[in-house]
Amino acid sequence: MALGDSTTVGLGDPLPGGGWRGFGPLLADALGSTRYRNLSFTGARIGTVRETQLPTAIALRPDAVVLVVGMNDTLRSDFDPVRLHDDLDHVVGELRVAGAEVVTVRFHDHGRVFRLPGPLHRALARRIGELNDVIETVVTRHEIGCVDLDLMPGAYELSAWSVDRLHPSELGHRMLARAFADRLAEAGCQVPEPVSLVCTGGARITPLHHLGWLVVKGVPWLWRRGSDLVPHAVGILLRALVDGERAEPPTPETPGTVGQPG
Repeated sequence: MALGDSTTVGLGDPLPGGGWRGFGPLLADALGSTRYRNLSFTGARIGTVRETQLPTAIALRPDAVVLVVGMNDTLRSDFDPVRLHDDLDHVVGELRVAGAEVVTVRFHDHGRVFRLPGPLHRALARRIGELNDVIETVVTRHEIGCVDLDLMPGAYELSAWSVDRLHPSELGHRMLARAFADRLAEAGCQVPEPVSLVCTGGARITPLHHLGWLVVKGVPWLWRRGSDLVPHAVGILLRALVDGERAEPPTPETPGTVGQPG
C-alpha cells in the first residue's frame, strides 16, 4: 500500500495511455503483490494523510505501507513541527498496531534540486531540517524503515527528476522503488524480483526541457510558493544580522581568545 502526496501518486512518471505510474506499482511488482492499493492524492499533507488516507488504510489491513509525505507542509505558512510530529506519530503508530511494515523517507535538500535563490533556499532547508527531525524521531520510536534521500546515490542528478524538478522522473521513481524494496527486505519482507533501473517509456528529458519549464512554469510556481516562504526567509536574515551585530569582533585592544594562555 502507498500513502502520501503527489510523489506517491506517481507524478513525473507518465503512463503511455495517460495517468501516472510512479514507484508504487514498480515496488508492488518487485514484491509480487496482488493487493496493491495507492490511497495518495496530490497536495496531501501529513495532517490530511491522518484524516483521510489512514482510516481506509487501516480498514484494508495492509502487510506493508510506503509513506511519502511532508514536503507540502514545508511550503506552507502554517508549518508547525509539533503538530507534524503528532500527526505523523499517530499515522505510523496506527499502521504498526495494525501489523504493517512501514517505510518512509528522510528528505533531501530540495532547494538544491530546484536551485532556489539563496534566502529561499536557506528558509526551505531549515524547514526540511525540522521536518527530518520529526521523521527521525518517529522512525526511531516505531522502528520502521527509512530511505535517506539526501544520501541516495544519484538523487541530485537531473536525470532523477522530471522536467518540473519537483517530482522524480521515471528513473527517480525506479530508484525510490528499489530503495523501498531494500528496506522492506531488511524488515523481513520477501522481494522476489529486483527493481530495474532501466527506463522503458517517455521522451528523454534534456537540460533544455528543464530550462524551458523553469521559465514558463517554474518562476510562477516560485512566486506563489514564495509568498509563504518569504516571511520565513526574511526572519532568518534578520536573526543573522542581529546575531552578527551582537558578536564583538576581535580588535587589537580586545584580542580573541584563540591562542591566549589559559
